[in-house]
Amino acid sequence: MKNITMIAAIGKNRELGKNNGLIWHLKEDLTFFRDQTIHKPIVMGMKTLESLPKLLPHRKHIVLTRKNPTLPEEVLVIHSKEELLKFIEEYGEEVMIIGGASIYSQMLEYSEKLILTEIDAEDKEADAYFPEFKKEEWDSELLGEHQEGDIHYKHLIYTRKR
Repeated sequence: MKNITMIAAIGKNRELGKNNGLIWHLKEDLTFFRDQTIHKPIVMGMKTLESLPKLLPHRKHIVLTRKNPTLPEEVLVIHSKEELLKFIEEYGEEVMIIGGASIYSQMLEYSEKLILTEIDAEDKEADAYFPEFKKEEWDSELLGEHQEGDIHYKHLIYTRKR
């Protein structure tokens, strides 16, 4: 679906996080995430919402969950993948999938773009992983390479080949 973009920071083995938190806290990458998602709806699972320090400003928060949580009224709760896809189609503009692992797995086949921070490091204690995808099915564009402390990483956009 042309309006679905996934954004994530992943390690060498597609590590996303552990204990419902980020593995790497890279200041420049957090700014990149903000710049990519600002003024766009962000879709996440319940655990990802709970991991945020607060609702992120200037973004519509959408939580995909089977439960009926009590959340602030500005958070839209959607109960199925089909309902989410219908919302995205009717919305008609880019929607950002921000995690976690289960949501990425459910939405990968519908995504047109992946905006990935590929971190040149690994974490053997990770408990959440980005789904495997065949890079040959995607065109990639390097946006930039960065270094913070001893961590090297790069920002890439993968666009699904037609």
